[in-house]
Amino acid sequence: MNASNTRDRILDSLQDILIREGYSGVTLEAVAREASVSKGGLLYHFPSKAAMLSGLIERLSALAEEEFREAVEGDEGVVRVFLRTSLPSSPEERELYWAVIAALRGQEDLPEEATRKVQYLFGRWGELLHEELADPVLAEVILRAGDGLYMSAIAGLPQPDPELTRRMIDRLIEAADGARRRG
Repeated sequence: MNASNTRDRILDSLQDILIREGYSGVTLEAVAREASVSKGGLLYHFPSKAAMLSGLIERLSALAEEEFREAVEGDEGVVRVFLRTSLPSSPEERELYWAVIAALRGQEDLPEEATRKVQYLFGRWGELLHEELADPVLAEVILRAGDGLYMSAIAGLPQPDPELTRRMIDRLIEAADGARRRG
């Protein structure tokens, strides 16, 4: 078994425990057991809980970077990709992001870099929206609408009617189409 497979298995196990039990359920022993590695094997890759969470944030960052690339280079455009990805695609995704944010808020032993990375990911969408749209107010409205959809979904707050959400997104996209910067 190569090191990257072991590292991925550990991060998968961490993710599963975060979804099932939240950050309080994460221990080195529990993650090692779930990943079927020795505690020493886990410590080789991640010397602490904070290092594991940082590793998971790096993994999530890589996925976000793919979304940024898709938004900038793909046919959909930034606004459509941002709004589409503002709604978690599964209950597991919702639980994972909620657990990661809760862990970041409650753990002083996490490296500052992990917190900065999450802040960067949220901030990057704003930069991309402002770059794509000539209207800074509309860019900010779209950013706050998407962030609100995302945060209320991962926090488990009551969700608006799906048809109303679709219509809201359609209206924002329509407004954005008229405010795109001409290249």
